[in-house]
Amino acid sequence: HESAAINRMYGFYDDCKRRYNVKLWKGFTDVFNCLPAAATIGEKILCMHGGISPDLSDLRHIRDVTRPTEVPDQGLLCDLLWADPEFDIEGWTESDRGVSYLFGQNEVTRFLNLMDMDLIIRAHQVMERGYEFFADRQLVTLFSAPNYCAEFDNDAAIMNIDENLQCSFAIIPAIIKGPRTFL
Repeated sequence: HESAAINRMYGFYDDCKRRYNVKLWKGFTDVFNCLPAAATIGEKILCMHGGISPDLSDLRHIRDVTRPTEVPDQGLLCDLLWADPEFDIEGWTESDRGVSYLFGQNEVTRFLNLMDMDLIIRAHQVMERGYEFFADRQLVTLFSAPNYCAEFDNDAAIMNIDENLQCSFAIIPAIIKGPRTFL
């Protein structure tokens, strides 16, 4: 996941330790600390784990993030991993997670116009149907783990992007343990 501390909190450490050994978990952590913070597809789609940042006014800023590194408590790398969209706000506000920001639909539009891009693809939040659009389909949140942490009945989604940058989704249904309703 995003950092060693988060991996411990959400069970990845325990899983590695129980099934294999702590050395394997440390190896994964080293790899995670080297992964790129974001990627672009066809110069029109930006992908990251979390979200955009008030510190991001040029994509070169992402290239300037030093890797490998631990995730800091604030700043561009923190936001790329942990910022979240929020329907009920405009602009930026502190996240109730205690780290990074929440950003409104207006910030997605502003960012995409500034960067001359069309779409942001992110993860970081459980989505009941595996994906959810935001800001007039300018941002999509994908969640690729069905039945997250064995605590949710969420589906998972995988996005396919063709050579013309047309997007489609494959849904991995949750294993339903009880009654389920969608509103």
